[in-house]
Amino acid sequence: MAINSKTELPEDRLNFEALKSHNKSKAIASISKQQNPFDLLRIFYEGAVSGAAAGVVVEAALYPIDTIKTRLQAVRGGGQIILKGLYSGLAGNLVGVLPASAIFVGVYEPTKRKLLDSFPENLSALAHLIAGAIGGAASSIVRVPTEVVKQRMQTGQFSSAPDAVRLIVAKEGFRGLYAGYGSFLLRDLPFDAIQFCLYEQLRMGYKLAAKRDLKDSENAMIGAFAGAITGAITTPLDVIKTRLMVQGSAKQYEGILHCVKTIARDEGASTLFKGIGPRVLWIGIGGSIFFGVLERTKKLVAAKQPVD
Repeated sequence: MAINSKTELPEDRLNFEALKSHNKSKAIASISKQQNPFDLLRIFYEGAVSGAAAGVVVEAALYPIDTIKTRLQAVRGGGQIILKGLYSGLAGNLVGVLPASAIFVGVYEPTKRKLLDSFPENLSALAHLIAGAIGGAASSIVRVPTEVVKQRMQTGQFSSAPDAVRLIVAKEGFRGLYAGYGSFLLRDLPFDAIQFCLYEQLRMGYKLAAKRDLKDSENAMIGAFAGAITGAITTPLDVIKTRLMVQGSAKQYEGILHCVKTIARDEGASTLFKGIGPRVLWIGIGGSIFFGVLERTKKLVAAKQPVD
């Protein structure tokens, strides 16, 4: 018997219904995936509070190691470093670290969430890299002046943060507070991107293997590993940033490339890895404390939020 092309078979009807159901499910999934602006604000708030807490704790705990690292990198030739005043500039530095860490994590968390929703699952590492770089760029507005003042005090140029700010602005202008800004971004954007990407990817893999939420000690262990690896890789960038930031009005270096060439010519290329030991130790322990405190604080802050 001939069948009219317009005649609807039962299978056609079933296929049509299945297609409608599939498209409806996709639409619902797409709508549910869209972030409510208030959700992003909540994520920003939780990230900012957690970031501020983690940043202040790790900075206060490891400031002496950072001071030794800075003095090692700043001294030229065979000069000796001074081991007195290892907490010099801590109070003023914490004033800058608190908002800088809050901005960084506050921007990182919602950016990460949006990118993870937008990217396919196999590009999650790229989402973490980009989110880390964006968070670092946003916080650099506060981090750079904080770092300049801190390092000038660590090398004995000033006795207090207010004096440092006043004299830097008087001698070098407001731009003096952003000395080495380019080298700071050159070091910190890759550092932030790599460290947070390593941490997030290792944490995801560990959770899949363990099939449960991670304990605070496990988050801290992963943070230590991610921090130590990233710290070692970015040491040359850190040396360049330190030299440019502490040179003051003397202007020994005209920029990043001139700094690299001068160091390599006058002191040897190995100088670019000066302070790698304290840096890896500082950032490894710091990563452990930072991510441990960060994850714990995020849980505490989220628990206090009203349930929708």
